[in-house]
Amino acid sequence: MKALYKAQAAPGFEFAEVPEPQIGPDDVLIKVLRSGICGTDLHILEWDDWAQHNINAPLVPGHEFYGEVVQIGAGVRDVKVGDRVSGEGHIVCGTCRNCRAGRRQMCIRTQGLGCQRDGAFAQYLSLPAENVWVHHADISPEVGAIFDPLGNAVHTALAFPVLGEDVLVAGCGPIGLMAIAVARFAGARYIVGTDVSAPRLEMAKSMGADYVVDVSSAPIQSAQQALGMREGFDVGFEMSGAPTSLPQMIANMNHGGRIAMLGLPHGDIAVDWGTVVTHMLVLKGIYGREMFETWNAMGAMLQTSPELNARISSVITDQFPASDWERGFAAAKSGGVGKVVLNWEEL
Repeated sequence: MKALYKAQAAPGFEFAEVPEPQIGPDDVLIKVLRSGICGTDLHILEWDDWAQHNINAPLVPGHEFYGEVVQIGAGVRDVKVGDRVSGEGHIVCGTCRNCRAGRRQMCIRTQGLGCQRDGAFAQYLSLPAENVWVHHADISPEVGAIFDPLGNAVHTALAFPVLGEDVLVAGCGPIGLMAIAVARFAGARYIVGTDVSAPRLEMAKSMGADYVVDVSSAPIQSAQQALGMREGFDVGFEMSGAPTSLPQMIANMNHGGRIAMLGLPHGDIAVDWGTVVTHMLVLKGIYGREMFETWNAMGAMLQTSPELNARISSVITDQFPASDWERGFAAAKSGGVGKVVLNWEEL
């Protein structure tokens, strides 16, 4: 089969012929129709310090996908040939304390699809059946391909109640944009998006943000003044990982405010812990998706809300044939676009 392949521990990918994956009794074989490009994939392409310490090469990367089940193992139930599916990319052990308690997203032995095992930048993918998400509603292949990052957005946006609350979203990349749409769907009062990219701030408005701030030229406090807020933000989504972002968010939270942190810091962050304590703030780390409550939530929301479906679809700004992967990765790296999807039906 054709696949993007990292043959060795070095920068770059090859568009190469590799063996088709084999499946075990509890696995399914999926014909990949679309796959999304994630920031993780850019790290793997560049083979930066993070990739060198977290990725097993040789490897087929990629963990965001939509496809069709073409073969099932003898022990598989509830998934059948012909199902249109996406999948949970965190493969868990099933036996650690968290797994046994039903907190599989906290497994201490998690393996990442496209990171520690071959992933979705290929014509075919092998996945444990328990990780397969069957799309019972009619969604486009492109939206199906971004269910993984949509799950990150939903997990973050629903970490704390947002109904009637004022929400600050720091970082309007694709996941931040989707989190804005989910918070709007979930009944937030005011939503403010911050970034340094003018195109992404414009996208934030179309996703439901009431106000946006270019933090390279204006303080977040200006949004509070413009919206007539008196007591700071109730809920924050830190999506950027930028070293200045969390301190700015903390400074703009109401007493008792709650912050969900998805963005991975690029370095040390100087936090005013005195403010965290005296303002009684709550900081919660978010990683991946809850298995599988997040999947249920996002499937239900898209099924029942055409407006949300349209907003999530609009995050996909570019699509390329899989063989044109280099242009796709260049677009994803440019920073001024939404989600980029590779089409494996067009080689």
